[in-house]
Amino acid sequence: MFGIFNPGQEAAAPSIYYGLCALQHRGQESCGIAVCDTHGPRGNICQHKDMGLVGEVFHPGTLDALKGNLGIGHVRYSTTGASTVENAQPLVLNYLKGTLALAHNGNILNASEIRQQLSECGAIFRSTTDSEVIACHIARERTRTLRVEDAIYRTAQVLKGGYALVIMSPRKLIGVRDPLGLKPLCLGKRDDSYILASESCALTAVDATYVRDIMPGEIVTITKDGVHSDCRLSQEKRAHCIFEYIYFARLDSVMDGVSIYDARVRAGMALAASFPADADLVVGVPDSGMAAAAGYSKASGLPFALAFHKNSYVGRTFIKPTQKERESAVHMKLAVLQNVVKDKRIVLIDDSIVRGTTIAGLIEMLKKAGAKQVHVRISSPPFLYPCYYGTDVPSNDQLIASSHTTDEICDRIGADSLHYMKIEDFHLMTGDLPLCKACFDNRYPI
Repeated sequence: MFGIFNPGQEAAAPSIYYGLCALQHRGQESCGIAVCDTHGPRGNICQHKDMGLVGEVFHPGTLDALKGNLGIGHVRYSTTGASTVENAQPLVLNYLKGTLALAHNGNILNASEIRQQLSECGAIFRSTTDSEVIACHIARERTRTLRVEDAIYRTAQVLKGGYALVIMSPRKLIGVRDPLGLKPLCLGKRDDSYILASESCALTAVDATYVRDIMPGEIVTITKDGVHSDCRLSQEKRAHCIFEYIYFARLDSVMDGVSIYDARVRAGMALAASFPADADLVVGVPDSGMAAAAGYSKASGLPFALAFHKNSYVGRTFIKPTQKERESAVHMKLAVLQNVVKDKRIVLIDDSIVRGTTIAGLIEMLKKAGAKQVHVRISSPPFLYPCYYGTDVPSNDQLIASSHTTDEICDRIGADSLHYMKIEDFHLMTGDLPLCKACFDNRYPI
């Protein structure tokens, strides 16, 4: 998600475009931008959204047509609701007291219950997403409140799950982060403009300065008068998603005070200390395994090498909607550098094993290219349990580690050895940051 408030006349759409390009790794199915002019007629929101990547959906003509100095954007990775243009975001909703646009990252556990309550009150839903449930609840509460941020606060009080929201009303940009801090959101500034983004890398893309992370449970309202913070939802308990540090976030982002690059390097170093290997080279799976591979190399003393050429025009395999698409994408995305791996004993570092098909294909490719041995080291523990907060970790029957031992997985994927990062070593990655590790330890914070 990306939102910007330019208090002057500067168009918001170009900045949102570049911000979404920087966040493309977080979702590749659909994208959209909604803007409004705070100096013009109240409530006139203009939007464009479609299926595809940011560079495919938007071009100079579509951006020029999005006139307004306030706007929000979204790239979608579906966890609830089908991958269709109807479910693309931002959602724009017209209601009795006005108009709002909403972008949402996360998953609402009690969305069905809230949907039923709203339906009984006459609400009509156009999609199956929990994002629309949030928007409709805000619209209903808006009829009972003087300010939109009060309606948002009342809605957030009933939401259960992991979520970050960027909301645009005709004169305000509002950001919300769930009380546990499961989903990320940060604040940036460029001249007189303020920005909300899922990751700090999007701020860099528009030459903005990182100000701070939105606090868990905080509602931030940005207007022409500046930034106002409401922390009534804040609580002592925190649970930041460990998967952001393992996989989702971009290497150049800083999230809740932790450098993503440094966290992944430290994970690789922890792996080397716990599970050394008698090998010649350390290699990483692009992109999210590379920093951990550098850390493993540093701690082990084994040389680091690039074993794969990556086709940059193929997206991330984990967030492909179907298994068939994931498998096809792996072979299109990566090619082995034969002269690097031939006759070598390889330590292959990756960030995770979910279903096991991707890593098995890579091991097969390495051995076909002449690698003598492939020792796999994973910079996360085994995935054993599904995620309910907006990361598409599948059900247990698709998680290979939930039904197979490490030795069995090693045999199935064709590795010469296999070891995972110890769950008790997470503190080496993120320090004393409170974490949600439910997909590894079955301890759900909600």
